[in-house]
Amino acid sequence: MKIERKMLPKSIFEMIIEEETKNIARERGHVMEYLKNTADIKWYRKWTAPEAMIVKKYGEEQINHMVIDHAIDHIYQDAIKKEKIVPVAQAEIVEVISESPLKFKVHVEILPEVKISDKYKKIKLKKTVIEVSDKEVEWALNDIQTRFTKFEEASNTDSIENWDKVTIDTTWYDKGEKVLESTSMQDYPLVIGSKLLVPWFEEGLIGKKSWDEITLDITFPKDYHNAWFAWKETKFKVNIKKIEKSVKPEFTPEFIKNLRGKDLDLQWFKALIKQEIKETKEMNARVDEEHKLIDELLKVTDLEIGDKLLANQVQKVFEEIKENLTKDNLRMVDYLESLKMTEDDYKEKNVKSIAKKRLEGELILHKLMELEDVKITDAEMDKEIDTILARFGSEDVLKKLKELYVPGGKYYEELRQRTSYRKLIDSFFE
Repeated sequence: MKIERKMLPKSIFEMIIEEETKNIARERGHVMEYLKNTADIKWYRKWTAPEAMIVKKYGEEQINHMVIDHAIDHIYQDAIKKEKIVPVAQAEIVEVISESPLKFKVHVEILPEVKISDKYKKIKLKKTVIEVSDKEVEWALNDIQTRFTKFEEASNTDSIENWDKVTIDTTWYDKGEKVLESTSMQDYPLVIGSKLLVPWFEEGLIGKKSWDEITLDITFPKDYHNAWFAWKETKFKVNIKKIEKSVKPEFTPEFIKNLRGKDLDLQWFKALIKQEIKETKEMNARVDEEHKLIDELLKVTDLEIGDKLLANQVQKVFEEIKENLTKDNLRMVDYLESLKMTEDDYKEKNVKSIAKKRLEGELILHKLMELEDVKITDAEMDKEIDTILARFGSEDVLKKLKELYVPGGKYYEELRQRTSYRKLIDSFFE
C-alpha cells in the first residue's frame, strides 16, 4: 500500500491511497461469498449456486463495482491504522483515480492540531475571593422555610396578612367598566408577598377577610412586561373565597435531620448552610475562571476546528438546551415559535458560538494536560474523596460511596481526571 498524505484547511486529512491489483483479487472472493449467501437464484439453495450463475444474475460490471467498494473500505481502514489518525466523522471518497491498480483519494476530518505558544507559561490570573455573609445564610434559611411552609385554613374572623395564601376569583376592567379580554381567573391561589401579580394588587388584599368582595383601582407601571398594559388604568374586582395561614417550620434538630440527614442544632446547621453556599459560589467561580483562562489561552493558540466536529458539538449543545427546557415543561418547538426562529437559525445564532467555545476549551486543556503532565497523588485523591463523603450523613450511603471510589474503578478514575483538570486550571491563578 502506498499513501500520499496532505493536511488541508479545517482539519481535513487527505490521503491518496494505491494498492496493487494482485492484492485486490482476494476481495472478489469475499464478494462472491457474500452474493452466494444472499442471492435468490431459481433452482438453487443459498450457498449452492455456482459462480457462473452469480455472474449471470449480477453481471461482471456490478460485481466489479462491489469488489472496488469492498476493497476501498478495507484499504481505508488499514490506512487510518497505519497513519495513526482518529476520524471525527465519516470519510469522504473524493475520487477513484484508477481501478487497476486501485488508486483513490479520500478526505477524512480528524481532531485539529493544537499549537500552543510557550507564552502560555506567563499567563497569571487573579483568583476570585469567595466570601459568604450572614445575610446570605439568613436568605437561604428563609428560602428553606418558604419551601417547607404549610398552610392551614383560617377562621372567618381572620384577616389577610403577608405570607397568607388566598384563593380568589378576579376579573379586570378598564376605566369604562369593560372587561379586559382573557383576564378573568377563577379559584386562583396566591401567596401574599410573592409579587406574582401586578404591583399593588397583593397589598390591596391585606386586612380583608373571607368572602369580602372588593374593587382595586390599579394603574400598571410604565415598565410592565406586557407593553399593552403599561400605564393602563384598570379596576380589579376580587372575590376572596378562602384564606390560609402560613405555618413556617422551625429549625429543630428533627427538622434539620430530615432535611440533611445529620444531627445538628441551628448553630451548626447555619455553619453547614454557609459551607454549602461557599461551595456553590466556588463552583460558579471555577466556571467563570475557566472561561477567562480559555480566552487568554486562545490568544497564544493556533487552532482550527473542522466543520463536522463543530456540527456534532452544536447538536450536542442543542440537545442539552432541549433537555433543560423539558425540565421546565417547555417544548423546543414552542420555544422556537416564540422566538420566530427555525431550528437551523437558532443553532447558527444562539448555539454555534457556545459550542465552538466549549470545543476550543476542551481541546486546549487536553493539549495542556499533555504539555504539563499533571499528576494527582494518592493523598490528593483521598482528600477529594473525603470532601465528597462529608456531604452525606447516612451510613448506608457512605458505605456505597466508599465501594464506588476505589483505585482503578470507573468513578475513582473519573474523579482523578476531573481533579487533574482542576489542578491544571488552578495553576494559572494566584
